[in-house]
Order: sequence, then C-alpha cells, then structure tokens
Amino acid sequence: MRNLKIMMAYRGTAYHGFQIQNNGITVQQVVETCVSKVLNESVVIHGCSRTDTGVHAKQFCFSVQTNSKISELGFVRGVNGELPADISILSCEEAEPDFHARFSCKGKEYLYLIHNSECKDPFSKDLAYHYRRKFNLELVQESAQQFIGTKDFKAFCTDNGKNINTVRTISKFDVQKNSEKIYFFVQGDGFLYHMVRIMIGTLLDINEGRIAKNKLEEIFKSGNRLLAGRTAPAQGLYLNQVFY
Repeated sequence: MRNLKIMMAYRGTAYHGFQIQNNGITVQQVVETCVSKVLNESVVIHGCSRTDTGVHAKQFCFSVQTNSKISELGFVRGVNGELPADISILSCEEAEPDFHARFSCKGKEYLYLIHNSECKDPFSKDLAYHYRRKFNLELVQESAQQFIGTKDFKAFCTDNGKNINTVRTISKFDVQKNSEKIYFFVQGDGFLYHMVRIMIGTLLDINEGRIAKNKLEEIFKSGNRLLAGRTAPAQGLYLNQVFY
C-alpha cells in the first residue's frame, strides 16, 4: 500500500466547500471520483482543511492510499485529464506511511483578497471581495498586528460547539495594497470556523470606525462573538499555503 501526498489548487465558486456533504457538490466528491477512476480502485482522499462554500485554494494538500503502481507524473497527468477546469493537481509525491494531510500539517497561510474601488471588476467576480470604502492602510496594518501571538480566538469564530479549544497561534498578519487590490496574508498553526473571515471583517469595521482599534484586547478577553466584526464574504478567501 502506497501513501501519496498531493498538492492541488481549485476555484471554489461552484462547490459547497471541500468536504463531502449531502446538500451539494463538493471538491472532495469530484476529486475522489476522478482519482478513483485513474487508480482503478475506490479510494478516500484526506484533505488538509475544510474550506467553506465559495472559498478557493492556491495550495491544498490531500493524501491518499493506493495499491496502484502509477508514477507520480502519471498521477498528475491522469487526474488532471479527468478533473473539471476549476480544479488542478499541482504535484504528487510518495509520502511516509504515517503521513496524513490534516494531522501532519504544521501550519497554514490564508490570503484574503479585496478589490477596493467604487467600480466592480468583472475580471475578479467571485475571486475577490468588492469593497467600496476608502481604505486606511496604516490603520489596518497596525490593527492586524494585535492578532499576532498565542491567544484565545473564541470571539473570532463561529460556534464550534462545546469543549472546543479556541486557542490558536498567529505568527504573521501582513496587509498590502497595490493599486485597487488589497492583500491580507494570515499565517498560523490552525484556524477555527470562519476565523479568518471574522478577523478580516473586524479589520474592515475598524477601517470604517465601527470598532475602535484599542477595543481589540477587550474583544479577545470577552470571548464574545457579538463584539467582534462582521464575517467577510467567502469569495475573497484563499488557502494560500500549507506547511509540513
């Protein structure tokens, strides 16, 4: 039995997230079908993350066990030949028997992309959040640094249920602006449900004066989701990198 480590990218617009669900087509469902066909055996793929409906991935890892002797290049070419145009296999390599795309992951980086203009961009439809407000880059950059460190992010996630550990470590939170595009890069050891989108929404509320930047510490201490900002739309979010 071989254990393969696969990197792929996908545009999440047409999918109800990565993980198989009963209410709509998912990335996992489509990829599993194509991989099973190429390997000539029914397989289950294990993804590094659960992405929400409409969220994209520039680098997403999954692992799969197989009896097939297909070469790594043969896997890439074969599966890409079966996949729709909005999903692409980037690489394939043999992994150690105990490698698991989710449990072996040491950290992730997310990108949130905003088109900051009065006018919508037809070329970034479903790929960036159209944000019309004036953007104070210095204010948002300064505020973003308050998320860095090991903290309890209970106020910055959608309810995960009882007994969920909401402590996470954010090691990087960069905000960059290039013409009409704003890029948020967030790197950490793990992320809670909607956590990145709520952090981005909170920064946008700070940008608009709805939340004072000196209130972030108070919001962290409260653990109250209602005190944090909006949940930014899914279409601007990308799983950008995964680290092993």
